[in-house]
This record gives sequence, C-alpha cells and structure tokens, in this order.
Amino acid sequence: MEIPIRKLFPRTQNGFVGVALSEDTQTYNVRVDWTRDRVGKLLIDGKPTVEVATPPEFSGPEGIISPEDLFVASAAVCLMTTFVTFTKKMRFEYKGFTVNGTGTLQKLEKGYQFTKIVLNATVTVESEELRPKAQRALELAGKYCLVTNSMKCETEHINNVVVE
Repeated sequence: MEIPIRKLFPRTQNGFVGVALSEDTQTYNVRVDWTRDRVGKLLIDGKPTVEVATPPEFSGPEGIISPEDLFVASAAVCLMTTFVTFTKKMRFEYKGFTVNGTGTLQKLEKGYQFTKIVLNATVTVESEELRPKAQRALELAGKYCLVTNSMKCETEHINNVVVE
C-alpha cells in the first residue's frame, strides 16, 4: 500500500515539509535601511554594510547588488561552504574551487519568481586519485546545501573535477 506523501512529510505550521530532527535552531538577523530612490543599505551586525537596490531590469540603478543577485549568490556560497565542510570530513586537499550560478526569473501567475538556479561547480585537484573524492564531496554538497534545500525553485548542479 502506498502512503501519501503528506503522511510521510507532514506540513508544519510554518509550511515547511519534514520533521525537526533536533531542537538546534539558528537565527540570522539583518536590517535594510532605505537611503534614496530604489536604494538601501543592508546591515548585519559585525559585517560590512552592503549597498542594495532594485535591479536595472526593474528600474533600479546600475552597479548595485540586488536581492536577485543575493538570492543566486546565497545558493553559490552555500554550495562552496558545504563542499569545504565535506572535504574536511573526507580529509582531502584540493587546489581550487569555483562555482558559477545562474538564476532564471520568470513572470508567472503570482508575479515574478525564480524558477531555476543552475550551479556549475569546478574543483581542481592535484592527482587523478583525488578525482573520486572530489566528485563525492561535490555530490554531497549539492545534496546537503541548506540554502538550495530551502528554495522552492528547481536547482541543478553541474559538477566538474579537473586534475592539474
């Protein structure tokens, strides 16, 4: 007998799917102050202030980081940091890591939404023997990246390992 997905992963009061496995909870606080037109400053205690704005495609100024940039960047940064975590656990060294992220924003019935993020990651290792470990660390990073796991849009990971 097939069990409906709702019974396997019940929706919680806040809409998330799944069951909390621990009481370990983190909170992250930010503040945005409007400065002019469609521009503001992002403030996070103990970190550099970042100027933010509506993107140029929506009448914002050129050259200022937008929420759309930050959305895609958060996925890319999380993939990197999760990869680094797994390389530490797997005890292997790599020479380089780069991830290019592309987010697709589309106008849907409910307005604009990200419908897909593609993360194209490349790891550089010293020897062919390290290729399987690097590939596995990339796979695990994609599976456990908490940011992409929290996004409702599709995320695609393209993993590359280069030996130099």
